[in-house]
Amino acid sequence: MSTVEKAISLLNFFTEDEPEWGLSDLARQARFDKATTRRLLVALANSGLVEQHAATRRYQLGASVLRLARVRETHFPLLQVAVPVLREVAAATDETVHLSEFGARGLVTLHVEESSKANRVSVATGQILPLHATASGIAFLAFSPAPLVKSYLRKTPAAFTRHTLVQPARLDDAITAAAARGYSQGEQGFEDGVVSVAAPILGLDGYALGSIAIAMPLSRRTKATTDHHVQAVRGASEKISARLFGEQPSPRQPRVA
Repeated sequence: MSTVEKAISLLNFFTEDEPEWGLSDLARQARFDKATTRRLLVALANSGLVEQHAATRRYQLGASVLRLARVRETHFPLLQVAVPVLREVAAATDETVHLSEFGARGLVTLHVEESSKANRVSVATGQILPLHATASGIAFLAFSPAPLVKSYLRKTPAAFTRHTLVQPARLDDAITAAAARGYSQGEQGFEDGVVSVAAPILGLDGYALGSIAIAMPLSRRTKATTDHHVQAVRGASEKISARLFGEQPSPRQPRVA
């Protein structure tokens, strides 16, 4: 791993749940020695990407991150377009709705609208979603270029629950089924007791750039709610794509068998 890659990897540990880090804790989490971690943080601080609190000496994301985010959103306004749609879906279902986008870090959660119910699914903004274990990930893979899918199928995926799809043949079947349906269903693959449905957000090339998903406790699932959620995510994903590009992209489904 290069020095630049190491520095960038540190940024990935800053989340809504862990917005600040002490040097020792961050070094331990990143599995770097303290001297290396300190050098990387100093370099990031010099660029404004992290800041050190004067009193606590803990590190947090710096103002340059916000500037870069504004530049990116101006160029490609995914959040500006998608958030109102997510709020519509959340209001119509009263379940947790989340948006993800694929990038260098993987499938990253960009925005979450949580259910108002006491018993609800919580998803953290910035959370990396494993492609094989979530409805969002399966929906993304179902509409991704064949080389990406085949590369993922060659990996040995981690099992998060006893329901996680870790066998390549079963994962392949799930991707193929999602491609045929236009949406995917998550069956406790990432967390016990949680089910979800997701649909891909397509780019102009017909491939997925991310996903929109509805997640809820298994105890509330019925056929009627599932049908309603499927209709909601499919409509929302199409609306987001059409508003982003001025037209509805035609899907290009890969052959992964």
